[in-house]
Amino acid sequence: MKAIGHQNTLPIDNSAALQDIELTKPVASGHDVLVKVEAISVNPVDCKIRSNRKPENGDWQVLGWDAAGTVEAVGPNVTLFKPGDKVWYAGDVTRSGSNAEYQLVDERITGTMPSSLSFDEAAALPLTSITAWEILFDSFLLRENEGENESLLVIGGAGGVGSILIQLAKKLTKLNVIATASRPETASWVQEMGADHVINHHQSLSEQLQNLGIQPRYVAALTGTQGHFANILELVKPRGHIALIDDPETVDIKAGKPKALTFSWEFMFTRSMFQTDDMQKQHELLNRVAAMVDAGEIRTTKTNHLGRITAENLRAAHAEQESGKVIGKNVLSGF
Repeated sequence: MKAIGHQNTLPIDNSAALQDIELTKPVASGHDVLVKVEAISVNPVDCKIRSNRKPENGDWQVLGWDAAGTVEAVGPNVTLFKPGDKVWYAGDVTRSGSNAEYQLVDERITGTMPSSLSFDEAAALPLTSITAWEILFDSFLLRENEGENESLLVIGGAGGVGSILIQLAKKLTKLNVIATASRPETASWVQEMGADHVINHHQSLSEQLQNLGIQPRYVAALTGTQGHFANILELVKPRGHIALIDDPETVDIKAGKPKALTFSWEFMFTRSMFQTDDMQKQHELLNRVAAMVDAGEIRTTKTNHLGRITAENLRAAHAEQESGKVIGKNVLSGF
């Protein structure tokens, strides 16, 4: 089967950073479904692993943790899907990824694709939807229709996670949502997603929120957390909650003690990586998000289609992701 992989950690402008390769088509066993990959999207995790993880023994690392496709075959323990089903998923970061014609993925972290979306529109959503859902309901411990008279600050609102987090928060909770954006086009995008207010993350967040008369109880720190951290501690409510998804080198959480703050990291691969007892929650939430899409309650965050799934096009997608200027999600489809 065709795939795109790497053997060395190289800058994306090097033609060997991602290469077109041929691999053996995998066989489904256990709880795995074998998916014929139709479309993929690119996330920051793809770039991080390409830059930092060198495969051992000359093996190929196949990246990709967002896909939509068709079930080709199922393992003997599979009960949730059958061949021919259209599915979407983010997969397992410890396994071979979706930048391949066929991929094995555990049924318990796989959802039924929204019937109203094309494959490329669907591929934009799984990883970010899982991340956003787990921030709201696993990290913040909110329940649906809760959050009245409280606010959520989304730092990095125009990115993939921010774009769907805003939508889910507005549809499933009563939170007032403030999103950060620094360019006219990103400010316009987060307003399209449903943000109640937009502030600029290149300016003082606390001063802008004071001017709005808002002190958020919840902060989703999606990017630039290390640079924003002191400001976040200043602006968040006492007994507030800060959820992080990026990788700050150092943050002084001790400084949050006077406000009795809660800190948590969201990592959507935790359930699959550790085979947690509740990993099927990701199957369930993907199905719930699909139902919301089909009901017209939320929309795809696809913004650009960058062509077929080839090494050349993927290198271009990685380069754009690394620029830090992607709005929503970039997708590719077909081999």
